[in-house]
Amino acid sequence: MRGVAVASNLPFPSFPIPFIPCPFFSSSTPGAGMLPAMRPVPRLLATAVLCLSAAAVQAAVVERVEIRGLDEAMTDNVRLSLSLVESIGKDVSGRRMAYLVREAENEAREALRPFGYYSPEVTVERDREAGVVTITIVPGEPVRVRNSNVAIEGEAARDPYMQDEIFTFLPGPGAIFDSSLYEASKTRISRRLAERGYFDADFLARRVEVTRAEHAADIDLRWDSGIRYDMGRVSFEQAPDEIIDPALFDKLVYWDEGSYYHQGKLDRLRTSLVSLDYFSRIDIEPRTDEAAPGPDGTGKRVPIGVTLTPAKRSIYTAGLSYGTDSGAGVRLGLERRYVNRRGHKALGQIDFAQKRKTATVQYRIPAFAWLDGWYTASMQLADEQTDYMDNRRVEFVASRSGQIDRRLTAVASLHVLRERWAYTDDLEHPDYRYGSFTFPSLRAEYVNADDRLYPRNGLGGSVLLRGAHEGLFGSDAGFLQAHARASWFKGLGERSRLIVRGELGHTFTGTVFDLPPSLRFYAGGDRSIRGYGYREVGPRIGDLGLGAKNVVTANLEYEQYFNESWGAAVFVDTGSAFDGKDPDMHTGVGFGVRWRSPVGPVRIDIARGLDGPRSPFTIGLNIGADL
Repeated sequence: MRGVAVASNLPFPSFPIPFIPCPFFSSSTPGAGMLPAMRPVPRLLATAVLCLSAAAVQAAVVERVEIRGLDEAMTDNVRLSLSLVESIGKDVSGRRMAYLVREAENEAREALRPFGYYSPEVTVERDREAGVVTITIVPGEPVRVRNSNVAIEGEAARDPYMQDEIFTFLPGPGAIFDSSLYEASKTRISRRLAERGYFDADFLARRVEVTRAEHAADIDLRWDSGIRYDMGRVSFEQAPDEIIDPALFDKLVYWDEGSYYHQGKLDRLRTSLVSLDYFSRIDIEPRTDEAAPGPDGTGKRVPIGVTLTPAKRSIYTAGLSYGTDSGAGVRLGLERRYVNRRGHKALGQIDFAQKRKTATVQYRIPAFAWLDGWYTASMQLADEQTDYMDNRRVEFVASRSGQIDRRLTAVASLHVLRERWAYTDDLEHPDYRYGSFTFPSLRAEYVNADDRLYPRNGLGGSVLLRGAHEGLFGSDAGFLQAHARASWFKGLGERSRLIVRGELGHTFTGTVFDLPPSLRFYAGGDRSIRGYGYREVGPRIGDLGLGAKNVVTANLEYEQYFNESWGAAVFVDTGSAFDGKDPDMHTGVGFGVRWRSPVGPVRIDIARGLDGPRSPFTIGLNIGADL
């Protein structure tokens, strides 16, 4: 009799069971162990039944793997290490399943070693009927660092910054030997050596000995830093075409040739080149293979190669717009990234909406003395028409911007303003007022956040000071104005955050009615107090906000995202624009939808004012970065 081995569902070797050969492969006379002869179709049916029965006996399925006894990080690592997990929901042979179950114990043990647990107790149980495998783990006593010899020899042994890195190396003596911390600390020191110019650094020893019986780990990790390299000559190459005079970039190199090498110098150079916005690609490379001694024959200087790929010269923009304060409109713009080889820039833009129209021209010249920035000259013409206001102005601004450090920027400017305005419900016969002002202003902006587009932890704000003296340079009235804004972001979980915003402004002046609308403070709207219309809060004529000497607003918002793209928010806003000492505070509450779109955060808010708003509900739409 012939036979075949069929794997059972038991986790031990299977045994042979009889196999009845198909009779239509033999003569029609039945023999011992043979089925009676059949006609072809019944024989085929019988064979199919036997084959399906054998397949059913062979198949084994696991629907779920449960891991118990570990924290979240260890559980995740064990799950990622299990071959059994890859078979969930799949039909595999009983023999293969038995192998995967046996291997689960070894794989779980290996997965715990990075966390310092080398002797765990692992129990694997399988419920065949439910298709569940349960792995229960008792981590046991962890391996701790007994001896730690972490050191740097060579010139870096006298570098205080590198010694700080050695001092903060983890894990330290007595701590659990977490291999991920060990590798991260080792990589950080190697990277810091390269960043500080120790290009010849190499390991003298990198060994960890684990004694399981004593639950101890001994670390021997030492580097030979070699010498510290110096900064060599910086060369700029523009390819395929040279669009900017190379002498312009020499002003960006703020260090002296022969000074110590540090990656931070190259990072600052990259930041300066990026802010110029002339190039689509910037490659900065220290050419260590070309390093050579200095003029005195000592040390080594690393030449720096900078390769620049020009960006598209002209940027054309066109789009539709809509705002509750401006109505529907269209926006057209043209920017020239570089007008000439000296790196000058030019911009023209038109915003044409139902209630507000502006035309802007701007010319910028790169500035490098004292601080990286721009000399800018711009002119804007604006026309705003509503049911209760007719306002037109022309303003010329000359400014100098500068980046003080990576968090703080400042702009000093001089404004020349001519404005005409009328507040009336009879725009056919308006009583116009005119004002001319020449005044300086200073604006500083601070941002310290983990992500400017969508900060989870950070602080940002701005302060504006501006003022004019009556009669000086043709100013029709005197004023001094201070305006501050701040935003604070705090992550409260993996997908939630708290946002607090505030605004405070004050004007020192005899009477606010001598100031044109563009120099007054307003409150209300989706960027101020939600639940109220644009400029609704404060002194008004009918439905028109007149503006005020002072403003104060505060916003508290909580956001919760449900996945990587979509979330919701609840908020409360309060504040007022006012002339006297006591503000008439207005409060609005609401909720919103949040979407992290490819072009930046999109916020849709529905709010209701609690202090007699003109509209029972407002809907606001904002697109763009939080800072």
